[in-house]
Amino acid sequence: VMENIDETPFRITRTVQALGSALRGEPENVPDAGQGSSDRISSEPEKLWFKESSAKNLQNRDFLSPTTVLNTLYADGQVPPAVMGRVLSLKGCGVLPVAGGEVMGEGLRVRVDRIAAFQKVLSGVSAYLKPPSQRQGGVVLNCPALHPKPNLPSPDTLTLGQLRTVLLTDHLGALLRRQGFTVSCCPVLPEDSNIIVFLRMLGVDWPSVPVSWTNDEREEKMLEALQNSPYKEREETDGGRRESEGKKMEGEKEWGTLRVNLKRVFQEEQLPGYDPSLGTCTVQRDSVSHLAQLDRATADCTVSTATAVHVTSCQDEFRQQQIAMLWRASGATVTQRHLVCGPVKTPGSHLSAAQYLQLRRVQMKEASEMKYGEQVKGQTWDDIIKVMTSATVRFELLSTVHMSPVTLDVQREGSVSTKGPRGGVFVMYNCARLHTLFDSYERGMEKGETLDVTDWLIHCVSLSVSQGEWLLLFNYLIPFSELLDQSGQALECDGGARVNLKTEQICKFLVSLSKDFSSYYNRVHVLGEPLPHLFNQMFCRLQLLRALRELYHRALDTLHLPPIRQL
Repeated sequence: VMENIDETPFRITRTVQALGSALRGEPENVPDAGQGSSDRISSEPEKLWFKESSAKNLQNRDFLSPTTVLNTLYADGQVPPAVMGRVLSLKGCGVLPVAGGEVMGEGLRVRVDRIAAFQKVLSGVSAYLKPPSQRQGGVVLNCPALHPKPNLPSPDTLTLGQLRTVLLTDHLGALLRRQGFTVSCCPVLPEDSNIIVFLRMLGVDWPSVPVSWTNDEREEKMLEALQNSPYKEREETDGGRRESEGKKMEGEKEWGTLRVNLKRVFQEEQLPGYDPSLGTCTVQRDSVSHLAQLDRATADCTVSTATAVHVTSCQDEFRQQQIAMLWRASGATVTQRHLVCGPVKTPGSHLSAAQYLQLRRVQMKEASEMKYGEQVKGQTWDDIIKVMTSATVRFELLSTVHMSPVTLDVQREGSVSTKGPRGGVFVMYNCARLHTLFDSYERGMEKGETLDVTDWLIHCVSLSVSQGEWLLLFNYLIPFSELLDQSGQALECDGGARVNLKTEQICKFLVSLSKDFSSYYNRVHVLGEPLPHLFNQMFCRLQLLRALRELYHRALDTLHLPPIRQL
């Protein structure tokens, strides 16, 4: 199906690919190899163009092909006129319009037609607030930290490293559902148990079952499958038995004498990335319970092709590889990937998840009272403090690359700042500023002090785009759709046992957006004097800010953070 150039949303990836083709002299419109394939980031080894993002560089260019690249492609780095012509007349589906370009000391720089881009994006904002295409398939997100071992975890036994894996699972689930995947979380937990109530306080809606529910039938089924597995070990000599018992699952009681050779599983089934020291392990009750939960979650995943992602702390990675190979030995054919989280460090103290949440809540309440005084009371403020605490915790634990350690300041005399670009609170505060702006605007409209922009916005024609407005559009509104798509892309790539899903990107994106929006908002008086010659400029700004407000909502929704409408 041929796409209509005028209707296709702009994509940074497509623009970079088209610029690369123009430099190399390749045909510009390569036929799509399937729905949405052209939105995927190409795996070409060389990077010919760079999208600019800093305010300084955006003053004179939007994309740059550095001199080092030009020297590689052309004799003496001289860009042939025919190539320059192709770059300046660039067109294609999803390709940003080019206004001009020239070769300077730093390389070949290109400027986008900002007014044309601004108008097209703001006349079709919804396409930029969702992933480029809907994917298909099922994903089971397994959180080992929540499995009974044999007792159910509680907020007081949950470590901060384990809490990080739970919040990451929750965020990943929201992102994958947005991309069209059917997502099932594992394990199910007893409804109204302490851990479910605790997770709810953080905005996590974890699947639960009645307290009377049991999974005994599936446990029997999994045990039988292991007893009939081709990887089951036959009875050994005493020496061999002692060696295999040394590899039994950590922290579990012995249960029967069923042993499975895990090393043979990944060697014979050619599964790369598993620890070579996985040997023979004795199967315990907790492991069978874990497998039965996985079996249930997979059955709930109604899609035929399913991937299981084990979101585990680095301390539990070896044990989770054991579980994964046991599941495989039982006959499961699900693709299994391991998303491994680094440790959470709290220098000078040791806190459980419950103590950490309580500390942040107290600090948030104190910070709010210092800033807003006596008005901080009642249900409305309780709700605000709950959301702000949840935002603080999520941004502290999710803003770092998942493989890397997180270090938290958990000293009681420390404080959670209600201002300053330090994560969740700063993001929520700037989102609230947008709500306040539109509340003021709507109140002015009711009093007849400002015009109703609803109809005007559709026909808004921007005669100029300031540096601050372009930065917000080019760095945030246009790339957001592709950002939402990245976890699904990475999951669909073949690889070893471990998978890197760049789970930190939404948090980093929101913090960066908030810094740039805050700078713009403090500099530009959006609702200025309603002078007739400034109406058009005000309407266009309001349209941009309305799009940004919706962008905040969509991004915060993947963190299960409801926007706060006033602060």
